[in-house]
Amino acid sequence: MTLYRAEKDADLEFSFPDELIWSELDRQGVKLPVKMKFVDLVIERDQDILLVEIKDPSNTRCPEAERQSYFKRLSDNSVLSQELTPKARDSYTFLHLMERDGKPFKYVVLLGLDAFDPAQQKALLTGFKDRLLADIRCETDTPWRRHHIADCVVLSVDIWNKIFADWPVARVPAAAANGEAAA
Repeated sequence: MTLYRAEKDADLEFSFPDELIWSELDRQGVKLPVKMKFVDLVIERDQDILLVEIKDPSNTRCPEAERQSYFKRLSDNSVLSQELTPKARDSYTFLHLMERDGKPFKYVVLLGLDAFDPAQQKALLTGFKDRLLADIRCETDTPWRRHHIADCVVLSVDIWNKIFADWPVARVPAAAANGEAAA
């Protein structure tokens, strides 16, 4: 098993089996195309390629005001149109230009929402997938002629662990993972 965190201070830790074909697309410290935004992970399966974006406003280091602001931006679709859709487009474009586009692409957005009550989570997630896919397919006044993203799904940590049981994710505070004493 390989353990993965999208960032050093991330609370969400993935356990990937050694045979899984995956790579980190949004890598720090390497030369990447200017002004392009990338998803965190690319996972290649036999039938498709998953573009995985991780958003975790429930991170234990996230101040409450910032958490609430992010939830508001999720609710009013600004995160969808200003972050998630560009990351899907740019990641697809990059992989296409690198000739890594031989299978259908599916966009998986993992939202760490466990700091919010279940009613807030449900209200946010209802229809989010449909709005995201519609935005991905029509960023201009005319829809893209090519459906570069075949489908998408927006998941909570609990749902991720049900759908991708072989690739579990757990909330492990960064301090604990780094061997620091908890305050």
